[in-house]
Amino acid sequence: MTRWPEDGDVIIENYITQLPLHYAITPIYYRQALNSFWQVVLRFGATDRQALEYWLRERGEVWAHSTVQNRARIVARFLDALANDGRIASNPISDLRRNYNARSDTGIIRALMAPDPDQALEVLRQPRPFESSLGGLMRDHVERMQRRGYRYEAADVICRRFDRFLQQRPDLDGQPPETLLEHYRRTKATANHLAECEKLARILNNALCHGDPSRPKRRPDNRPVKQVARGWRRPHIYSPEDIQKLLAIARTYPSPRAPSRPINLYTMLVLAYCAGLRIGEIARLTLGDVDMQAGTIAIRETKFFKSRLLPLSDSAMDALRALLEARQKANMSRSLDAGLFWHDQKNRYYCRATISDHLVAILRMAGLKPATGKTGPRIHDLRHTFVVHRILEWYRQDVNPQEKLPYLATYLGHRDINSTLVYITVTQELLLEASERFRAFASPGNAEPAEVAS
Repeated sequence: MTRWPEDGDVIIENYITQLPLHYAITPIYYRQALNSFWQVVLRFGATDRQALEYWLRERGEVWAHSTVQNRARIVARFLDALANDGRIASNPISDLRRNYNARSDTGIIRALMAPDPDQALEVLRQPRPFESSLGGLMRDHVERMQRRGYRYEAADVICRRFDRFLQQRPDLDGQPPETLLEHYRRTKATANHLAECEKLARILNNALCHGDPSRPKRRPDNRPVKQVARGWRRPHIYSPEDIQKLLAIARTYPSPRAPSRPINLYTMLVLAYCAGLRIGEIARLTLGDVDMQAGTIAIRETKFFKSRLLPLSDSAMDALRALLEARQKANMSRSLDAGLFWHDQKNRYYCRATISDHLVAILRMAGLKPATGKTGPRIHDLRHTFVVHRILEWYRQDVNPQEKLPYLATYLGHRDINSTLVYITVTQELLLEASERFRAFASPGNAEPAEVAS
């Protein structure tokens, strides 16, 4: 039985006091939730599932359904803190989440509020990873590749998805891997699924060949991947006018509860366009990555395990300088490990998802992207735009872009120029500059060098 500490009221006050709550009314909600739960626990004498279900039913008669869920999450975090301090044996919500392999506490709370909690919990139950007939083989292969230095994250996701399918089909146990893969391939007819099955076939073949070197290597089939590539959206190359419009909207981004958000989003857009940074790279930037004296910014351990030191343009450095001044006025942390971009309320990192949501909102406000859906330009297209505009500028400066591609690949964090070539989208303006360059080369008497370079 999970006993409740005798000095529960004191613990509640101490817990609320140490929380980074920024609104005067928030502690009231916390006390309301935790004290009401404490009264129920005193009645039951333990912080177990029975007490939790009773509290949820009792509060459901007083509060709205969404309010109960919100307060229950407060209780769950409090119980985690008690369990970490050793004051109680465990948090019953966390125990249920582990037992049913559920994704979050919220799902457990909703299930406990259902008319039949046991049935609702069974619906949440997820198969445990790598417990199918091929689970051990795939787990060992993924761990082996990661020990060799590969992230292997995408392959891990593919293997886990296939493992869940096999656990749901116990009737296929004992079948050879080729047969299991064929059944999995038939579950969907989409191009992405067929391409994933091809990747999975390579992974399984490599895993089997490791255990049996005499096993013949499988010949790869590139047709599914090419079929997926045909459906990729053509990158949108933003015009200079589009860029100016986006930056202007970012400066005046509506955010009454977070006054620093406009300058944060403005600087993010500047770095995405002027330095070609990925959203994940922007999210991981810290104060220690910025060197205002040298005019550089460090990008550490990103895609392909590459770190790089990037010189920035004067305009990008001006944006960073204004951001750091605003950060100093806001009295934010000056630790070199602190995130470069900060929340006014919690002084935490902007995560990748939050950055993406806000920058996409700017695209919609600019009229470049529909109000709903995933169609239209993407934030990642700013990276494509950076490459195209850089090459265009080289043409105008009479520089040979082909000689600069290795440098551009290094600046972007690519393994080689083949990855960079994917970003070179031929626009009408770029085609015109290339045609002029070729015309000057093929018939130098027809055009003066000064006219070509202008």
